Parts: sequence; C-alpha cells; structure tokens
Amino acid sequence: MSLQDTVGEMFAIGGLLSRSFESFVPRSGQTEMALAVARVIDEGGVLVVEAGTGIGKTFAYLVPVLLSGDRVLLSTATKTLQDQLFGRDLPELVSAMNLPIRIALLKGRSSYLCLHRLAGTRQNVDASDRLKIHALAKIESWSLTTRSGDLAELPGLDERSPLIPLVTSTRDNCVGAACPQFRECHVNLARREAMAADVVVINHHLFFADMAVRDSGVAELLPTVKTVIFDEAHQLNETGVQFLGSQLSSGQLIDFSRDLLTHGLSFAGGYADWATLAFNIECAARDLRLSVGNVKSGTKLRWVEVAPEHLIEADWRSAIKDIEAACTLSSLALKVVKDLAPDLMRLSERCDAMLERIAQFVAPCGHEAVRWIDVGMQLRLVEAPLDIAQVVKTKLVKSALAGDAHQAWIFTSATLGDDPELRWFTEPCGLTEAEILKVASPFNYALQAGVYVPMNLPKPNDPAHSSQVAALVAQMAPVIGGRTLVLTTTLRALAAISDALQQRFTGPNDLQVLVQGQLPKRELIERFRSGNIENKPGCILVASASFWEGVDLPGDVLQLLVIDKLPFPPPSDPVVEARSKQIEAMGKSVFSRYFIPEAAMALKQGAGRLIRRESDRGLLVICDSRLKQMGYGKRLLASLPPMRKVETEEALFDELAQLTKASTTDRSSL
Repeated sequence: MSLQDTVGEMFAIGGLLSRSFESFVPRSGQTEMALAVARVIDEGGVLVVEAGTGIGKTFAYLVPVLLSGDRVLLSTATKTLQDQLFGRDLPELVSAMNLPIRIALLKGRSSYLCLHRLAGTRQNVDASDRLKIHALAKIESWSLTTRSGDLAELPGLDERSPLIPLVTSTRDNCVGAACPQFRECHVNLARREAMAADVVVINHHLFFADMAVRDSGVAELLPTVKTVIFDEAHQLNETGVQFLGSQLSSGQLIDFSRDLLTHGLSFAGGYADWATLAFNIECAARDLRLSVGNVKSGTKLRWVEVAPEHLIEADWRSAIKDIEAACTLSSLALKVVKDLAPDLMRLSERCDAMLERIAQFVAPCGHEAVRWIDVGMQLRLVEAPLDIAQVVKTKLVKSALAGDAHQAWIFTSATLGDDPELRWFTEPCGLTEAEILKVASPFNYALQAGVYVPMNLPKPNDPAHSSQVAALVAQMAPVIGGRTLVLTTTLRALAAISDALQQRFTGPNDLQVLVQGQLPKRELIERFRSGNIENKPGCILVASASFWEGVDLPGDVLQLLVIDKLPFPPPSDPVVEARSKQIEAMGKSVFSRYFIPEAAMALKQGAGRLIRRESDRGLLVICDSRLKQMGYGKRLLASLPPMRKVETEEALFDELAQLTKASTTDRSSL
C-alpha cells in the first residue's frame, strides 16, 4: 500500500484518527492537504499550502510525515508552536499510531540555561540587588533538577527578565568545547538528541542561524533530513532576512567591554590595562549612540550615503573610527593572552568578528541589500538582503525543484497570499516554481461572523481618529461584557486608544482594560481569558505588533475584534522604501504589487484572531472608511474570510446583543 493510500485511510471516517481522538472530525480539506503532503514526500518536490483556519493543518502534515519513516525537520515561527508540537501533538500521534519514533526539540541558545555563565553571574552579581539575588537563587535551585535546561520550563520567570542574558549564552560569547561545563551543557545535550532523532522540532530563527554556521564552515547544528516542513511559513522571508545580513549594536559592544574587563582581570590581570581597554570600548559605543541625537526611539534611519540620514557625516565617521580604534587595541591585547583561558580565546574571536563588521559598515552597502540603523536604548547597525529568494533557490530547494525524489520541502500557513499564485509569499521566498495548493477553511463564516466598517469616524490620518475609535469600543464592549480585542497599527494609536479606554472604565465593576507592554504577552493573554469568564466584569485588550498573529482565543473569550485602520506598511521604513524602488525599477506598480498585498496579508492575519473553532461567533469592526470609499477596498475585503456584511450601526448593536456565549472544543482543529 502506498503512503497516500495509508494516509487516506487514517483520515477516513472510522479510520485511526477517528478511533483515537474523540474530537476528530473528518474534513475534506484536511484530507486533501494530507494526501498532497504524502505525495510530495514520496516523489520529492516543493509544495506550498495555504490552509485556512480550522483545516487542521498540523495533523495534515504530521500524519504523512510520521508514516513515511523518513527523518524530518519541522520548523515553526514561534517557540509556542514548537512546545505544542513537541509536548502535545507529536507524542499523542506517535502513541496513537504506535510508532517507534524518536522526537527532539531544539531551540536557540538563548532558550537554554548556560551553566558556565550562571557560575560567573553568581560570582559577580551585586549583593545589594535583592530582587536579582532572589531570582538568581530560584534559577540555581531549578538548575539542579532540570534535564533540558529549557528556561520555558521554569515557572514564574518573566521572559523580559534582565537575568536571562546573564545566564544564557550567545554565539558570540559561548566558549564551545573549551568550556569547563561542556559535557553538562544543555545546548549540546539538545543538539546531540536532535542529531539522533527521527523528527526534530525547531524554529525559523534556528534554521537560518544554522545556515549561517554552515556557510562559515563550522559543523552544522541540525541533522541532514529528507523532508523539511515550515509551518507558519508566512514569517519565513522576514526571519531569513534578519539572519542573512549583518548587524552590530552598541549593546553588543558594551556587553563585550564588560566581558573583556571581567575575563581580562580574572585570567590575565597583569598583561594589559583591561579597565582602560574596556572603558574605551564602552565610551565609544555610547558616543555612537549619542551621535544620533534626539531621534525618537523606535525610528529606523535610512543609510544610503556614508552616514545615515539626518546625521552629521563628520560626527558619524568620528564615532565609527573611535569604535574601530578601541576594538583594534583590545584585539592586539587579547592576541597576546588568548591561549591562557577559553574565555579569552572567545573574546579574541568576538573582537575580530566585530572589527570585520565595522569594516563592512564603513564600506559601501552590498549589492541587492539595504542598510539602516535602528534607534532605541541601543543603536543597531543593520545591512540585509531585500528577500531570501536567491538563497532559497540556490541553497535549499534547487535539487527538489529539479526533480530530486530524495528531497521534499513543504511550506504551509493559514495566510500566504491574496491571489491564486500566492505571490506575496512565493516571490520573496524564491518559490514561484513550487506546486501551489489552497485549501479553504471549513468554517461557515457567513453564519459565524459579521464585518462592519463604520463610516462616521474621522479619516485614518485625522488626529481625532484614535479617540473616536476608543469611544466606539467603549460603546460596544459593555454590550457583550468585554470579550474585546483592539488591534492597532501603530504604538501611537495603541497609547491613545488604551489611555482613552482606561479613563472611561475606572470603577471596580467596570470592564478591565489590558494594554500590551504593561505585562508579558503570555500573562496578558491569560488575564484576558480569565477576565472574560462568567461572574467577572470582563476585559478589553488593546494591543499591536505581535498580537496580530499567533494569538488563539477560542469560544466566548473573544467575540469582538476591532482593527483601528488598514495595516499598510510604513513608506518611510528603509526596507519598505528599498523594496518599493526595486519594484519600480521593474516597471511595476508599487502600490498594487507591494502595499496592497502587504496590507491584505496583515489584515487577514489580524482578522484570523476572531473565529478559531466551528462554534465561535463574533464581529469584526474595521475602523477605516477607505475599505468602502477607495477602489482597492474591494480587494482588501475580498482577502478576508467570507463574513456577512453588517451595514449599519443599528444592525451592529443588534448583533452584539444577540451574541451568545459559544462553547468550543479545544481540540476541534486537529
């Protein structure tokens, strides 16, 4: 029996999945996707699948993968999905299918406790900082019992804790095989298990980091496999661009200077004036940051000429030259003592790598790349390619596209494009020759959800727009007892809308207003869930950025989703500008080929937060009149799930009043 036949039987009525999972319901779209994945695994090739929400794409690719018996790499965009695959979906399937398969989870270095750095932090921590001492003691106690060293397993550790960089390693500061804790190293243990496993679950960041290591000639981190599957593939291009370019930050320089002082004094105290060397690098890094002046934090400055825009060229050149000089002196000192200790050897290598990056940023920007600086608490110098198309075509899928039956590449997500060829995804990822499959969601959107576009609000660029959006939310949310998520396109709108809502709801029995940035993302979502159960006042969550995707709030927890305006990419962003010029040079319309598809995909991602299960009910309100007034509005509306149109404010409030608390089955998306 062929792999496709076996897969078809698994998904059929009365098949193994129906018998093993109480909530499993056969879906034609899920079966279609599973059979396509099985065929590509059998024959080789490249498959791109847009699988609408509710299809059950996870099982659609896992079942054929596990039945194939091949070694497989599963890559996701988020650690959350990694943990779900490794901790729930894969073990349950392997058990139900009774297969002798070894599974491994592999994350980046920053996810694992570094025993060597933990010991150093313990020795150098400020004894007067009681909070840090308490948190460190908790980490030390946990370190004695953990096998994996994965910090996600440590209860109560804030993902934003300043301790995390002190007790984890980076590619820059890891001393490798020379480390005194090398045998016990959690990162190396995870890698060894990955190399021996049949199925390895990683994330996109680690995949591209591994590519960079391979290019440098260092031994690869990941096993050689026949089949590679990218879930949440819509993030692949942006993630790859980050790793295929070069970066240097003032924070990296300051971290290096502090390690230089610590390790220099510890292992080679009399060989150099480490305090002065470290001081010079730290001062030069801070001067580089100061050379930008009072540019608003979060700003990206184009860097086309010698200096970034708006900066004084002489000051910028002087700041870069000071960094180069300080690093050169440190490099010379480290070369004399690097053989005395592994930490000094690694410092020497780090210093030389920084000098190489400085030289790159002094030279003209590379061909087909874009250069800019990110302004924040730190200053980050970035040069990156405009997309990953060339790398994917020449280094990843070349042989599979040529008909190599020994390689299968599968890319899948709920949102990959708003046209039949899924060009938004395939063009920048170099996959225009791949097989395309689009599987529609099984949800009855016309029954389950409505979409309303208020026409009486100010224009999106009007200063009063955000306050009027907040006023509308304040009218709508109490009708359903909270259960409202407001997604904004900018941090300015986030602040304006959340401030207005917090001023409106101040009483002890009023709705609670939660705001992104005030708590870790995981805690905000948990508070939103718990605040929207019975006998609670209810919650409104106002968020931006990362909350547009990867947030799963099924059932009656979320029934009203408000989007403040159309999510067009900012034209002043250096990457957006460079990509626009590239499209212009090809003689194509930038607006129709870039801005509209980008907005359509972001809008589709955001709208996808509303309906997560077959029994969900809800309303989507998009506070941007351009959807009805501009010609391109029809295309953007067409990119959304086929929700029924709510035409008037009266109808909107009637529907809000009729929303009932739906009950969902958490596993209905298997």
